[in-house]
Amino acid sequence: MSSVRLIPCLDIRDGRVVKGTNFVDIRDAGDPIELGKFYDREGADELVFLDITASHESRAPVIALAERVAEEIFIPFTVGGGIRTVEAIRDALAAGADKVSLNTAAIQNPLLIRESAEKFGAQCIVVAIDAKRSGDSWNVFTHGGRNDTGLDAIEWARTATECGAGEILLTSMDGDGTREGYDLALTRAVSEAVEVPVIASGGAGIPSHLTAAVREGKADAVLLAGIIHDGVYRIRELKEAMAADGLPMRLV
Repeated sequence: MSSVRLIPCLDIRDGRVVKGTNFVDIRDAGDPIELGKFYDREGADELVFLDITASHESRAPVIALAERVAEEIFIPFTVGGGIRTVEAIRDALAAGADKVSLNTAAIQNPLLIRESAEKFGAQCIVVAIDAKRSGDSWNVFTHGGRNDTGLDAIEWARTATECGAGEILLTSMDGDGTREGYDLALTRAVSEAVEVPVIASGGAGIPSHLTAAVREGKADAVLLAGIIHDGVYRIRELKEAMAADGLPMRLV
């Protein structure tokens, strides 16, 4: 088993990092570049920068942010939010991003996944899935969790990877910001349905939640936000706890 990646997520609105609960009750969490530099020093394996209102507001993608991040941060990073075309993906990668996250645009045009994966390589294309429980299954939401597509999350994950997605960023909307643990059933169902890495997101509260996402949820990486933005845990503490639980971690 390769090292489990620990990935801070910086949700951005109006140029600031924000954090919410269940995709609402948004509060300010700081400057994205300064936070990104801090997490780089702390030992994060990667970073994800998501403009959470870009698709809803139909704004231009986060190319300028990618340029700023690439100048000051030296670990791999993903950018997403409002990226709708192969050209925009090219511009984000050319600006320094290692990967691009697609969500709303991928659902509206699955061919975008295939075309961009063929052009830039599947390893550059992350499909983000925001899922909310509906009975015994999970529905996919778009536009920052505003629109219920009616799509089944597991089926959409399969379709996205068949189209060429190299990674799935899976967020439980029910768990988001609650600090009560990842949705292990959702994470495991998607992880077992696809052959690409799955990043678990939504609900981290204590180190054992991260371990459970990998052991029980079969995730390859874990995404974090509130517990590190608010200083509840430091990245080093979380990694050491996961290593003590027997998971392979990159410790610095």
